[in-house]
Amino acid sequence: MLADLETLLGLVERPGALTRPDAARLMAECSTEELVTAAGRVRDLTRPGGIITYSRKVFINLVNLCRDTCSYCTYKKEPGDPMLSMLNPEQVLAIAEAGRRARCTEALFVTGERPEQKYGEARSWLSSMGHSSTVDYIREMSELVLAKTGLLPHTNAGSLTKKEMAQLRDTNVSMGVMLETSSERLMSKGMAHEGAPSKNPRVRIKTLTSAGELRIPMTTGILVGIGETPEELVDSLFVIKELHEKHGHIQEVILQNFEPKPGTGMANFASTEKEYFLRAVAVCRLVMPFMNIQVPPNLNPAIYGRYVDAGINDWGGISPVTIDHVNPEFPWPTIDSVKQVTEEKGKRLRARLPVYPEYLLKKDGGFISERLEEYVRLLSDSSGLVKEEYVINGA
Repeated sequence: MLADLETLLGLVERPGALTRPDAARLMAECSTEELVTAAGRVRDLTRPGGIITYSRKVFINLVNLCRDTCSYCTYKKEPGDPMLSMLNPEQVLAIAEAGRRARCTEALFVTGERPEQKYGEARSWLSSMGHSSTVDYIREMSELVLAKTGLLPHTNAGSLTKKEMAQLRDTNVSMGVMLETSSERLMSKGMAHEGAPSKNPRVRIKTLTSAGELRIPMTTGILVGIGETPEELVDSLFVIKELHEKHGHIQEVILQNFEPKPGTGMANFASTEKEYFLRAVAVCRLVMPFMNIQVPPNLNPAIYGRYVDAGINDWGGISPVTIDHVNPEFPWPTIDSVKQVTEEKGKRLRARLPVYPEYLLKKDGGFISERLEEYVRLLSDSSGLVKEEYVINGA
């Protein structure tokens, strides 16, 4: 067993002091109560102020055809499926306008992985609007939403090249790609990512590295309970940590717990064990003391308040307008109920932009393009969070 809790706290508060073996040993040997207590205290020390944030957003499900097949995914659809989404500009703008009326600040663009590479239907759809690639169309729609509504685009379109991300940088205040795991073992036969070449950790790491070189604020994270070992989970956290130490661009780390879904290859797998997931959240805070750490409340509807104790400081995107198209089986709680749970934990709920305050207030700048700064200023206060009167006036 590691030394007492005070020694542990002193260790994790020194950047770089907690090693992979230390973290693996914590995951294996430290009691859950000690981990949670330590993580909550570290969060309060490194992120004073007692604020838990969320992003008020609309989810724009641009196209849910995908070249990959993940064993746990219900997001991907096939041609002819009644739930297939291939949005035209009028539909995109209608969703964004509804978000603007509800005082949202984020337009989350989500697509399948390079659908035009697999589906003629995707190529024809893109061609009908004058594009040959999904990324080109995302850029046009980001520009449209930004100009017409002032909502700030954030794109999650899977693994992108450096050139593609550079295309989106002037219209997106941030982007996202989930690492999910750093274990290539999960690419093997019968494992979660067998049919998903873009989930190869090397591909995801390359995308995250390119984003760092372009100084793009990035959201990433891991999917917990898809067959990884505790040691592989810790390795995944350290991959993210080291990417951030090199480039300073990882704005948040999401931890998502696997839940089996009917009709998928992992439908009969067990849900992520709750204590294991709680321990993973706490260890993430100890590995990355200063990071923004998020757990989506809709994936843990009855118990999400526990993750405040375990060191999170963000609930992620919550929409008063659209469903979670990636996890439609899990509706978002109301913002009022999230506020209540947050306050019961002695914290205060505040709306943030899809880019975190750290990247708006950095003295060296360079993480937000100049043309986006004017849109950001209209929505944010001196702390870099959303102006409280903006949300209140639209409530």
